[in-house]
Amino acid sequence: MLRLSRFLPSACRRGFDLKESLWCGSLTFQQAVSTAATNLDGNLSGKKFASYTVFKGKAALSIHPILPSFSKLESGGSRVSKNGSVMLTFFPAVGQRKYDYTKKQLFALSPTEVGSLISLGPAESCEFFHDPSMKSSNEGTVKKSLSITPLGSDSGYFVNITVVNSAERTNDRLSVPITKAEFAVIRTTLSFALPHIMGWDQALTNHHPAPPASSRPTVERPHPDSEWER
Repeated sequence: MLRLSRFLPSACRRGFDLKESLWCGSLTFQQAVSTAATNLDGNLSGKKFASYTVFKGKAALSIHPILPSFSKLESGGSRVSKNGSVMLTFFPAVGQRKYDYTKKQLFALSPTEVGSLISLGPAESCEFFHDPSMKSSNEGTVKKSLSITPLGSDSGYFVNITVVNSAERTNDRLSVPITKAEFAVIRTTLSFALPHIMGWDQALTNHHPAPPASSRPTVERPHPDSEWER
């Protein structure tokens, strides 16, 4: 594996050292956002990216928001055409303080799933199941499950992802222990992000007329494309 070089951004796609992980993350997570979200403005110059990353011995977990997409209405206003989400990115450790971003696994949380994490009690657990190819000819080829289970003694949670790909005959599992303090950061961050991924922050500050009642409702589940690699 390659160690991170300050002058070779491509090294961020492979193993990197924890000491410079924040610098590397600013590059790799920009790629994740740009390939997973589609907005009316396709130009990414000037856009800002941020993530919260937890590095542990066997794997790391990074969290960042993806804003919704809006479509124009005949009335001149706009309406959410694709809900935003909160993207969880897992990547395995390949050595001491080194992680392989090329083997990352993605899981996009819908607003309701975000709500489940926000409301999770210290002794409670939850589990989500996704199929990125749902309602297509490849439905069932890739199955993803995400579970959050308590560590015990109110000390935090295990965040586990399992990805089964029947076409490639792979079964990947990654687990990241999250401390009570780290989960407090995640909970607060998700609470702040929730109205933004729903587009409510823009809806409450614009002056466009309300969309017609006949407009199609938004879909609650994150768009499957957001969990496919590009």
